[in-house]
Amino acid sequence: QAYIRSLAAPGKTVLVIEYYDGKGGVTDRKGFASATGFKTVSPTDFAVDDKVTVHLFGIEPCEGDMVNRHENFAGSCADYAEQGLKTLLKSPKVIYCRAFVSEANAPIQDATCYGYYNYPGSLDTVDMFEEQLVSLGTHRLAKKPGGGLARPDLEQAEKIGRGGGYGMWADPRIKTK
Repeated sequence: QAYIRSLAAPGKTVLVIEYYDGKGGVTDRKGFASATGFKTVSPTDFAVDDKVTVHLFGIEPCEGDMVNRHENFAGSCADYAEQGLKTLLKSPKVIYCRAFVSEANAPIQDATCYGYYNYPGSLDTVDMFEEQLVSLGTHRLAKKPGGGLARPDLEQAEKIGRGGGYGMWADPRIKTK
């Protein structure tokens, strides 16, 4: 977390993607900076530049439409999920993503991302994007083709969202698939 905080630059949102080999070692690192931040292109993707998009691995929106009266939302699951990702992308000082080295030259890169949020005197935190989105109920865990969870490390986050009736889970029609 101290490393992520150290990447902050005044007046810019900094994005660093680190690429890891199968042994956990960093093989490459790419840095980007934006005065206007990074924009969503789908419920699980955001554009880094005109050549690279980051895909948050292992999460997805629910299917179809949903209603959350508490948040005054009625519409598609995809719109709700994209709104959740847009909110996370609004104000981080640093976005730090980890991907496998096999993703390094792909136009859409599967990654896990963390945001560093700092509001002096009130908030100083580093949060995993996927964990936040799943625990808030804007996204749910995706399944692998064999039926297992794509991200078993986030199972507890989904239990928080579902158990608290947050986001999509406020709509009783939404079930796990």
